[in-house]
Amino acid sequence: MRFALVLLLAFAPEFAFAHKPSDSYLTIVPGEAGIHGQWDIALRDLEYAIGLDADGNGEITWGELRRKQSEVATYALARLHVTADGRKCTLVPGGYLVDDHSDGAYAVLQFSGECGGTRVPSSIEVEYSLFFDLDPSHRGLLRFQQGASTTTAILGPDRPKQTFALSGSSRLAQFLDYAREGVWHILIGFDHILFLVSLLLPAVFVLLRGTWKPAARFTPVFWDVLKIVTAFTLAHSITLSLAALSVVSLPSRLVESTIALSVVLAALNNLWPLVGGRRWAVAFGFGLVHGFGFASVLADLGLPRDALVLSLIGFNLGVEAGQLAIVAAFLPFAYALRRTWIYRRIIFTGGSILIALIAAVWMAERVFILKLMPG
Repeated sequence: MRFALVLLLAFAPEFAFAHKPSDSYLTIVPGEAGIHGQWDIALRDLEYAIGLDADGNGEITWGELRRKQSEVATYALARLHVTADGRKCTLVPGGYLVDDHSDGAYAVLQFSGECGGTRVPSSIEVEYSLFFDLDPSHRGLLRFQQGASTTTAILGPDRPKQTFALSGSSRLAQFLDYAREGVWHILIGFDHILFLVSLLLPAVFVLLRGTWKPAARFTPVFWDVLKIVTAFTLAHSITLSLAALSVVSLPSRLVESTIALSVVLAALNNLWPLVGGRRWAVAFGFGLVHGFGFASVLADLGLPRDALVLSLIGFNLGVEAGQLAIVAAFLPFAYALRRTWIYRRIIFTGGSILIALIAAVWMAERVFILKLMPG
């Protein structure tokens, strides 16, 4: 327990970010006179970057945001550069609104751009750097609207600049963009990773009379892991699709709190096993909830159905690729060490205690809207 508490304190700043990653939602519509745009930016991110909460009471009011409107526009538009056919567009702020997304309130900045031309350009280049210096995990989810056609892209520190042909960009490029983002989201989604790891930790054991014993052969271990991964994949694919297509919607707070609870229960089951050979059922049941967590990125972008389906397929396949990479790295290591004291006491027992403690803190933060971990 002491060992787990020491690790908890050591890694708390990293695991504090086990919530929906920082995203902004940018829409650009080209026209003959230039461009028009709308940019939804999370108030929590703006508070961290420039400070909005003037009285320090933990709540950002419309009055506090209104007094900072000019500063918000200056800060944001300085980190967005648009060129049309090689001509730089001068971006000018317009109206200000506030909107609610699945993870909280967002400032909505409307803007226009004069690009120095008299006809609709053949290509537009967008360069994005919002919050990259503060949060390297931040992404800009771009919706490029051309009449009835919509193209999407994801802008991040690894790909801050993208060019769009007004005749329509490659569907393959859009698919690969979201597949890459799916891999990224599973790798930085610590709560999803810890849930999966909690289910994988006992996979190299068999439960005999309430006690975990090392598995004698690899084949049963492999099939057990395959059932767990398949069940988790199937479950979160179902709810990811339903939520992203706006068929089913659940409150973000409920979803994130339940995800944390699933990690707690999966880790405690390793210490006091109630579910042994049917962990695939646990993976399926809670995987349905995890799918709603994955879906928030696509649902909040508000894409038309044709663009959303393509993005959904790419994103989901990227999540599966990232998940399989975690399993491929973990399973041979765990199987090789399953009979050792290091695995049984430190990795399995100590790791399960640590995971349960971290997830319990997450759950308290999400249920009661607290800030218990630094970061």
